[in-house]
Amino acid sequence: MRTNGCGCFIGLDEAGYGPNLGPLVIATSVWETPGSPDGCDFYSCLGQVIDLKASSDSSRIQVADSKQVNVGKNAFRNLERSALSLLRSTGIQPTTNHELWRVLCLGDETSANDFENSLADWERGSITIPVEADEDDIAEMADRLSNCFAEQGIVCQEFVAQIVPAARFNRLLDEHGSKGVVLSTLGVQLLQSVWDSESITPTVIVGDKHGGRNRYDGFIEGIVGDAMIFRIEEGRQMSRYRVGSTELRFQVQGERHLPVAAASIVAKYFRELAMMQFNEYWKTHVPEIRPTKGYPTDARRFLKDIQPVLTELELNLDDLWRRR
Repeated sequence: MRTNGCGCFIGLDEAGYGPNLGPLVIATSVWETPGSPDGCDFYSCLGQVIDLKASSDSSRIQVADSKQVNVGKNAFRNLERSALSLLRSTGIQPTTNHELWRVLCLGDETSANDFENSLADWERGSITIPVEADEDDIAEMADRLSNCFAEQGIVCQEFVAQIVPAARFNRLLDEHGSKGVVLSTLGVQLLQSVWDSESITPTVIVGDKHGGRNRYDGFIEGIVGDAMIFRIEEGRQMSRYRVGSTELRFQVQGERHLPVAAASIVAKYFRELAMMQFNEYWKTHVPEIRPTKGYPTDARRFLKDIQPVLTELELNLDDLWRRR
């Protein structure tokens, strides 16, 4: 976390918690604010370039819960336009899904060969991006975003993510016993890569609540060492904690905050790319197969359709199918 402004707002969200096929993707977005992060009305400040609702106005992008962005006739194009415009405003300009994966999760620390060798067969095929959105439009929107950020004293610093394929998810499930615990553990661990708990910068962190959990202090404790964690409130709608100059909130509909919505969009965009890649791989083995989004009912249909090929390829089901 680097900030020269008066405050910092970190949004945390995921895509793919419910499906059995495809990765779980958890993302954060880090924003520098000109004043108190708690008092920053991002949507008012950035209304020239960002809209909470879908609009035919091409001079703005929609930044909301990804479930609201990725709908309608041009669902993926709208999602891609928003995701790539936001990413490019931070200097991230991937040309393939693999580049995006490496930048979001690995930075420059892992070589291309190491990365390729770590991929499952259905993760190897590279997808050129943008897929549907217009490249020139994305470049123009990124410039407009950057200019508006500068005018308002707001900085979208970075996006960082964890991509959790089925094999890793299942190993973590064995370790923790609950998919809710897996999600909360990974989410808080991801915060550790973008948040300095000892910073004196006023900071707000907001993440979405899952699975009816009300207590998060045990997860926070794992990344803040001996720092004191003060419980402000714990309830069905929101759980709040303070660590030094930071307030952490886990709340229902966290995506109402723009930094959380931005994280949601980037996470969903990556997962959509991953499912395109997944479906293309299996189509080479079962040409007539219908693509899947990976959600339970359709995932079982898909698994049944590829079962003969799974046996033929001697693939381990745990590397493909998330057990919960």
